Amino acid sequence: MSTDTSDTTTEDGPNGDAAEEIPSRAELAARVEELEEELSDVAAGQNSKKMSIVATKGTLDMAYPPLILASTAAAFGYDVTVFHTFWGLDILHKERSKNLKLSSVGNPNMPVPNMVGALPGMDRVTTSMMEKRINDNDTATIEELIETSLDMGVEFQACQMTIELMDYDEDNFYDGVTTGVGAATAIQDMADADIQLLV
Repeated sequence: MSTDTSDTTTEDGPNGDAAEEIPSRAELAARVEELEEELSDVAAGQNSKKMSIVATKGTLDMAYPPLILASTAAAFGYDVTVFHTFWGLDILHKERSKNLKLSSVGNPNMPVPNMVGALPGMDRVTTSMMEKRINDNDTATIEELIETSLDMGVEFQACQMTIELMDYDEDNFYDGVTTGVGAATAIQDMADADIQLLV
């Protein structure tokens, strides 16, 4: 008499020749659980959205758009990377980011005529005007936006070529900034993104 208590059983094949092994209930349950996990992973991958931003400018007015867009997208669940190149690296620099200037020339919406804006010291005046407006409206500073974005998982990338070209010291960037990123990596990141922006 057999003492085998396994749930696995065998049956004759369709022609009654070779025996086929039928999986046990435990094996079937394990397989179903495995398939559910795989489906969950696939669904999660499909639901994740990605935004890629290239920041090229380092003036006070042009530092805000990539930071606001990045932090807002991260709040909506986007996987966000911001690739900073050329003057855009000043945004990631601990000291320079606190002293970004606003040009008084070349912006037709500035309340200063170009002829006046070209006078020595006018950039300092227009920068002070903007800083006062930022302060009066309780708008987040560049430093606060960077720290908030990093806390939310935004990846700030510093272009390696620009670091070398402009002689930046990597130790002077905010903690959490990814350095040594090349153009090929940035392009691949943009290719994989649902939204690509150049600021």
